Amino acid sequence: MKYAEAGYNLEIDLATGNIERVETDSKMMELHLGGQGTAAKILWDRVPPEVDAFSPDNLLIFSTGLLHGTPVIGANRTVVNTISPQTDRYSHSIFGGFFGPELKHAGYDKIVIQGKASSLVYLYINNDKVEIRDATHLQGKGASETAEMIQAELNDSRIQVAAIGLAGENRVYMASIEHGNSSASRGVGVIMGDKRLKAIAVRGTRDTNTAKPAELFQVCNRMVREIYDNPHAGDTMAHGEGDEFHVDNFAWGNARARRKNFWSKEREQAWVALEEKLRVRWTGCYNCPKDCHQAIKYPGRRPYFQKCYSKLTYAMAAMEDLEFDYDIIGLTQEYGLDAYSTPQVMAFAIELYEAGILTDDDLPDFPKDGAGRFFYLVEKIVRREGIGDVLANGVYHAARQIGKGAEVYDHNTMKKFEQVPIKLSMVNYPYFLMYATGEKMAINQIEGSFPQTPIADRAEREAYVAGWEAAPERFKKWLLEWEPRTHPTIEASVHICDWNETMHYVDDAIGTCAFLSSFRGQFGGRAPYHIYNLPELISLATGLSIDSDELWKIAARNRNLIRAINIRRGLRRADEAPPADHWKHRDPEAEKQLLDAYYEFKGWNYDGIPTAETLDKFELSYVKDDLIERRIIPNK
Repeated sequence: MKYAEAGYNLEIDLATGNIERVETDSKMMELHLGGQGTAAKILWDRVPPEVDAFSPDNLLIFSTGLLHGTPVIGANRTVVNTISPQTDRYSHSIFGGFFGPELKHAGYDKIVIQGKASSLVYLYINNDKVEIRDATHLQGKGASETAEMIQAELNDSRIQVAAIGLAGENRVYMASIEHGNSSASRGVGVIMGDKRLKAIAVRGTRDTNTAKPAELFQVCNRMVREIYDNPHAGDTMAHGEGDEFHVDNFAWGNARARRKNFWSKEREQAWVALEEKLRVRWTGCYNCPKDCHQAIKYPGRRPYFQKCYSKLTYAMAAMEDLEFDYDIIGLTQEYGLDAYSTPQVMAFAIELYEAGILTDDDLPDFPKDGAGRFFYLVEKIVRREGIGDVLANGVYHAARQIGKGAEVYDHNTMKKFEQVPIKLSMVNYPYFLMYATGEKMAINQIEGSFPQTPIADRAEREAYVAGWEAAPERFKKWLLEWEPRTHPTIEASVHICDWNETMHYVDDAIGTCAFLSSFRGQFGGRAPYHIYNLPELISLATGLSIDSDELWKIAARNRNLIRAINIRRGLRRADEAPPADHWKHRDPEAEKQLLDAYYEFKGWNYDGIPTAETLDKFELSYVKDDLIERRIIPNK
């Protein structure tokens, strides 16, 4: 009997209609745990660099986390992995809600999708019953509308649906996969659309076996109260925290300028009043006591769930106010558009228009106001009409397709992908490393365990460190030594980056929510889950004997495997630089020293490639052999 795992993957070939239930290899779970880790192994084995993102041979993988379907609180993050057409590299996305646990209860750890359907289809999974169904009647439907129509068609409101909207159908690079109160973005919705897969509908009624159920339930029964009572757990930004920080410190427009002192008491009162007027209720994800999502009903829009930082992204990009944001989200989520990158693409187009690079011929009847322009551009992009066909490929590619100096206005992409639009003064050493070297295309999938800035008051700093049980001792020392307007040492910065990303790689393998673990440690230092208590949960669920050192090693193994996927696709040191104006003042020599030190610490060569010794250390000899055969690393 397998514990924690369902023990089977679904292999779906959309071209032939073949469906197979394939038993999983327990050794892979021991090496990679699950989720992103085992998905990366499948991508390494079956999608070599010669396979284009839009090839039928590219895979789209939906993964449950190892702890999905167990009593572990907040284990509900589904991972979606593929090769992105925007970057031609590994794409990683996550979404919460109920989909992953439902898939585990149906008896599957993963859905591995290859090929392309001849017409639009959806996948229906109900325990052993798995069907590829016609979805031509869903063509052009919105994401949540699609979910409702499928539930009605199958006469079961408990079915969990992940669907694309019009953006995915038309292969817009910013297309998302929408599921209730959550969404997956960063290059995965476009592949779902390319495969002509409109939705996946899942219903499961099976139990998940655990090695020591009584002991695990006892620990989880304690954790649910601790998480509920913990003010630093969950997405506190959803409840208003962070609005002032983001609007006053992050860049507006196409990452163009900051609007200092935008926030005021009057604005705060107006925004709170608007939210209370529009909010239907607060809600959470599977097996979690936190209510991180608010259901919104904006006049003239379908009800929707406002998700995380999307509360501000459109408003800040369009130089508009909160009400505009809530209006346009009601449209863009139905279309299935990523709320991080899409606003920047539209702001980029407006900046090109104001610079005379795009003209009235490109944008006929272009409105005068920011809100009107955004609604205009949304329609052009999701339908790939006119200039929208170019903008749908994201800022990096659009700038180079448009030409005429448009590349100068590509302010905020890195590795061909839009980043969170900060525009701060001094380069931040740990964040430089996280931005430069991250494989996940979004800083919120990398940062989180260590505070973003130093704590000015010494007494507050000492109080923060006291009882900081999530932190290995060296980080307590570095935080105590970190003074305002100074950098952490290069050594400390390397370790901070490593710890931050390690915890995300753990979460992405076991399926725990980052707002209970890897992302929330930077706020108050009291994340419920951390490197010292997660091994017990994993051991009780799986029967593996695992401690914090072994868990760290597994995360590092997954990190190096994903690095190798991108290295094999051409990633090199020259690509590892944040956007040129991310920080006003740069220090090229320090940045070189940081990369050198980070690569050395990781066991990578000068170009950021894992060495043969490192790959052997993490039991990735098959990766080493492939890189040697391709002459990427020397045969020693």
